[in-house]
Amino acid sequence: MPEKDYHHISHRKEQTRTKKTLWITLILTLIFTIVEIVGGLLSNSLALLSDSAHMISDVLALGLSMTAIYMATRKPNGKYTFGYVRFETIASFLNGLALVIIAGGIFIQGIYRLIRPEPIDIGLMLGIATIGLLVNVVLTVVLSRSMKEENNLNVQSALWHFIGDLLSSVGVIVSAVLIYFTGVLLFDPLISMVIGGIIAAGGFRIVQESYRILMDTVPDHLKLEEIRQAISEVEGVRNVHDMHVWTIATDQYSLTAHVFVQQDIQPMCVTLAICELLKDQYGIAHSTIQIEHPLLHDHGTFGKEQLKVVS
Repeated sequence: MPEKDYHHISHRKEQTRTKKTLWITLILTLIFTIVEIVGGLLSNSLALLSDSAHMISDVLALGLSMTAIYMATRKPNGKYTFGYVRFETIASFLNGLALVIIAGGIFIQGIYRLIRPEPIDIGLMLGIATIGLLVNVVLTVVLSRSMKEENNLNVQSALWHFIGDLLSSVGVIVSAVLIYFTGVLLFDPLISMVIGGIIAAGGFRIVQESYRILMDTVPDHLKLEEIRQAISEVEGVRNVHDMHVWTIATDQYSLTAHVFVQQDIQPMCVTLAICELLKDQYGIAHSTIQIEHPLLHDHGTFGKEQLKVVS
């Protein structure tokens, strides 16, 4: 007898296109990271070294994102009944945290360089930064297209790493040009600190968003009272309580609720109507509705009043 699947959603993701995109991005990033580290050491540029440090985090972030995507493709089992899609959110949280920590390190090193400026090889610094800019533009565009095809907080966190790299490359080029024309070495640490601030802002946003998912908060675009009111307007519904809405993974939402119905109504019809409402109007495909009947569930004065109405 064939195995039946009663799931509303699969709790797993294929993401074939995203896998290919991240593999290409990882290889290109690893190659350029090595080039930038060598260039930063030879030119003695803090801005370039800051960028290379961020590139190292990109390699780690991409590795973590790849792991998360492969985990998300695994099927649910008896122990992990929701599958492994939540691992993507954990990866996003760690990636965002890494961005904030790296930004803090750049800022501290920038302060040190402000106090003790060091000579810089402008030509080497500018050349490597220009190549880096081209590489980062390509990688950012590739990941942006992947985001449009498959919305994913995990890929979004990886994308923010490359947006930070893109800004870093621009900052290094601007710093090199300013130092070349003015001779003021302080531009190098100052621009590095600005880059660090931008990276920290992006990292904090990723941490905040993934933290909310991990804490099972109500998704920002869904209003709990609005949903409760919509369910209450379904024919036969008298009260909606003990309702919870949360995000399983990006674009996968779940809802549970207790629904008290009037005595002369078909419970299955109410359940079907509510599930269709949630899916069509709010995009909630995974809902569990517990129907409570005045003859079977004691709801104190409220339940007794309902029995009087229908008797």
